[in-house]
Amino acid sequence: MIRRLAAILDRFPDCRIEDAWTGVRWRVGQATVAHVFGGEDQLYRVTFRADPDEVAAFEHLGHPYFSLGWTGNGAGMILDDNTDWTELAELLTDSYCIQAPARLASQVARPGD
Repeated sequence: MIRRLAAILDRFPDCRIEDAWTGVRWRVGQATVAHVFGGEDQLYRVTFRADPDEVAAFEHLGHPYFSLGWTGNGAGMILDDNTDWTELAELLTDSYCIQAPARLASQVARPGD
């Protein structure tokens, strides 16, 4: 899972992987773009930033999506054999563009652009 996430996130300008308190995260500057970790239930999760309206939609949709609750624009997805990696790549691209400085975000082609 880490390699698949890295294949998406490592292509963004100045986005780097580092160890987190649990799991690993990708950051641009001091902002976290994505964080992946395992839970006690043996499932892996990736968290990311999204527009608040999209976070509300994820809460409504339920599994495999979830809201971080402690932040208005934090969301996540449980990773498993059914993960739609194309959709996740779009969500992570959006997360990068939300967290990155405008000069870096402008270098990234967003889905639908």
